[in-house]
Amino acid sequence: MAQQATVQSKSKNTAEGQRIRIKIKSYDHKVIDSSVRQIVDTAMRYGAEIHGPVPLPTEMKKYTVNRSTFVHKDSRDQYEMRTHKRLIDIYNPSAQLIDALMDLNLPAGVDIEIKM
Repeated sequence: MAQQATVQSKSKNTAEGQRIRIKIKSYDHKVIDSSVRQIVDTAMRYGAEIHGPVPLPTEMKKYTVNRSTFVHKDSRDQYEMRTHKRLIDIYNPSAQLIDALMDLNLPAGVDIEIKM
C-alpha cells in the first residue's frame, strides 16, 4: 500500500505543475510535421519537458457528387478531405518559452489550438 501512495503523490505533483497542450491540425502532413518540428526544437532550446508529438487519428470527410448536372445518376465522383492532427504537451514552461512560442512563424494552412 505504501508503494501505491507514492505513485499517486507523484502523479498529483505532475498534475499541479503547469502544462501547455498544443493541438495542431492541417490538411497536408508535410506541413504539419515541419510545424511540429519547429515547436519541439523551440521547447527543447528552453529546456522544457516535452511529451509528443502524438499523432492523433486522421479525420477523413468523403463527398460524393454527380458528374452530370441532369441525368446519369450512376456516374459519380468521390472526393475526400483528410485532416491530420498532432498533440504536444509541454510541462513546466518558462516565460521565455511562452514568448518564443508566440513569436514562432508557422506556415499557412496550420491550425493551432493552445490550452494552458
